Amino acid sequence: MIGIGVDVVEIERFRASLVRTPSMRERLFTAAELAYVAPKSDPIPSLAARFAAREAVMKSLGVGLGAFGFHDVWVERADSGAPFLVFAGRAAELAESHGVARWHLSLTHSDLVAVAYVVAE
Repeated sequence: MIGIGVDVVEIERFRASLVRTPSMRERLFTAAELAYVAPKSDPIPSLAARFAAREAVMKSLGVGLGAFGFHDVWVERADSGAPFLVFAGRAAELAESHGVARWHLSLTHSDLVAVAYVVAE
């Protein structure tokens, strides 16, 4: 195992940030992620979990915020519904330099928080 990362995002605080700065959605999330959450009656918990996933990836690699761009890692869904991580750019380079061969991702949220748990193997 290379590293473990976990991140928790307060949903209402995240919602307030997105309301205050609407352009944040496009800065933080890929078009595919935004399309995935668009049909949801409340997309904010899902977006918060995806934001937490990026932070958890950084933690699993032992790097800080800003080590790679927010569009360098994103969450997609397998046909089974399971979430998985996709890498590009600097995040892909960091993963390769750390020897990561496999990623594990778990996302969840309640009414209050969204959580992402990442294992780099």
